Amino acid sequence: MPDPLASQAGRAQGAVAYAMDALRLRPASRRALSVLAVVLSLAGAGMFAYPLFTDVYASEVLQDQLEDRYASEGFKQRYVTRTVRHGDPLTRIVIPSLGVSAVVVEGTSAAALRAGAGHYPNTPLPGEAGNVAIAGHRTTYGKPFNRIDELAVGARIRLETPLATYTYRVVGHPDDAAQPCPNGACWITHPGDWGVVSPTPGRMLTLTTCHPKGSAAQRLIVRAQLTSTTPPRSRTS
Repeated sequence: MPDPLASQAGRAQGAVAYAMDALRLRPASRRALSVLAVVLSLAGAGMFAYPLFTDVYASEVLQDQLEDRYASEGFKQRYVTRTVRHGDPLTRIVIPSLGVSAVVVEGTSAAALRAGAGHYPNTPLPGEAGNVAIAGHRTTYGKPFNRIDELAVGARIRLETPLATYTYRVVGHPDDAAQPCPNGACWITHPGDWGVVSPTPGRMLTLTTCHPKGSAAQRLIVRAQLTSTTPPRSRTS
């Protein structure tokens, strides 16, 4: 017995093929289809090229500029006098286990985060008491926080400043975390959970980034505790 669904599908496919053939027979329609094909091709290429472009821009342009400003005496003076402005370099974050080394700017606006990572302005400076909070891109713009979900408890994170280098060690997720990561360190929350950057006892560091990769639907959080303070590293090393 013939399959009625297959017959209907066949008729539908035939109708679509007929319509496309009819369009191709008209010169104007052919031109429109050609233009549409080019537009779709360019759009597709742009989607793939955008992350690469932003990575190169952040890593090779913005970070180089920030490195020069970070090494300047003017930056040291602004840091000591606490007059660092939005978008200025604030600290360098180094995560040895992930191969991350990036200058962090002051501010978490879209413009500031084009550098890759930014310090929440209302949180303490590196090494100070409370909760130092830094946001970073997980994809695009150098993606310094691309793999922070891989950080295990005990992993080291350094914040280098003109005053000192502060070493933090990753701690486990809170006991009440609704969505803990399998490795026991990070956890996932919603974008409106500002509690993750609220003041904490002791001297803590909180890293925030988007989750899942390529989406801003949720936030992935890693927290670390200050364990040591050392003199600043030589600028010539």
